[in-house]
Amino acid sequence: MNMGLGFQINAKDKGSKARAGTFKTAHGEVQTPIFMPVGTIGTVKGVHQHELRDDIRAQIILSNTYHLYLRPGMETLEKAGGLHRFMGWNGPILTDSGGYQVYSLGHRRKIKEEGVTFRSHIDGSKHFFSPESAMDIQRTIGADIIMAFDECTPYPCDYHYARRSMDMTHRWLKRCCDHFDGTGPKYGFHQALLPIVQGSTYKDLRIRSAETIASFDREANAIGGLSVGEPDEEMYAMTDIVCGILPEDRPRYLMGVGTPVNLLENIALGIDMFDCVMPTRNARHGLLYTWDGMINIKNRKWEHDFGLLDPKGTSYVDTAYSKAYLRHLFQTKELLGPQIASIHNLAFYLDLMRTAREHIVSGDFREWKDGAVGTLAQRL
Repeated sequence: MNMGLGFQINAKDKGSKARAGTFKTAHGEVQTPIFMPVGTIGTVKGVHQHELRDDIRAQIILSNTYHLYLRPGMETLEKAGGLHRFMGWNGPILTDSGGYQVYSLGHRRKIKEEGVTFRSHIDGSKHFFSPESAMDIQRTIGADIIMAFDECTPYPCDYHYARRSMDMTHRWLKRCCDHFDGTGPKYGFHQALLPIVQGSTYKDLRIRSAETIASFDREANAIGGLSVGEPDEEMYAMTDIVCGILPEDRPRYLMGVGTPVNLLENIALGIDMFDCVMPTRNARHGLLYTWDGMINIKNRKWEHDFGLLDPKGTSYVDTAYSKAYLRHLFQTKELLGPQIASIHNLAFYLDLMRTAREHIVSGDFREWKDGAVGTLAQRL
């Protein structure tokens, strides 16, 4: 098939399975490993697009099919010429198919072989997603990379339910591919469809799912159904198994992960792409990730600390504002506080990815990672 992303592995670490790679989209090149800021409804909360581009230096962002389908709706996005033009972002975009919302809506949805009937969390209105309609919606959104429609199982999950769900996800994938391959992009640029490995935390199911997903020979592959409450050790074990099966010459995307430590450990297992709401969601509650560890900026200990947010940080907010000032903004509930914290955390995550890549290229990623994870996990 047409390998539109043209993934190339530029370097491999000597002591782990980590690799540094590059793939291309119509809206720019992406260097891996990479973290994708989450812009669920066409915006990364509290962050301007120019800050994403110039300060955070995001290479690709993620938006969500379910939320964009409800608001602003497909008619608006199509008239706008797609999400890139609508939100004023000229870099690559990946869209989640809505499968995770199938998992998270709980009592609001009903899953059948045909697809999923759900009620809007906004007004209770009734809607239906099928594998085919999920492809059509993502074609209209116009993302560079779109995800197959799947079911994300909860944790813990009964083995028999996990197996039935996985088998249905595979059948849905066949329908996604058939429909996607029978249609074309609406805005004149290439779109890539990624399948998703499922199977909960059961080794035999993960092996079977990874083999099935690999057989579809798509441009990249994703791993779903992890970081949903299972211990980190189980996440790493499942990721290691799957990475040993998925093609080495395609990007591997671990969905919804995670903490800085999670990112580094999974890079060591061969993962190339990540997304997570954690850096921005936690920022809005005053938790900062820094090169020296985590900071709860609301704590009184920072009240008279006029030192920089992160002396080792690369963002302009790290050199412009003190811990005392940011704490003051949170104490007074000023909107600027969560905005500064969000920019800082995202810039840190992207800087972490760039630094990881540098060490992969140097061949000493494993040694550097093993030294860094203890520091990054500590609370200051």
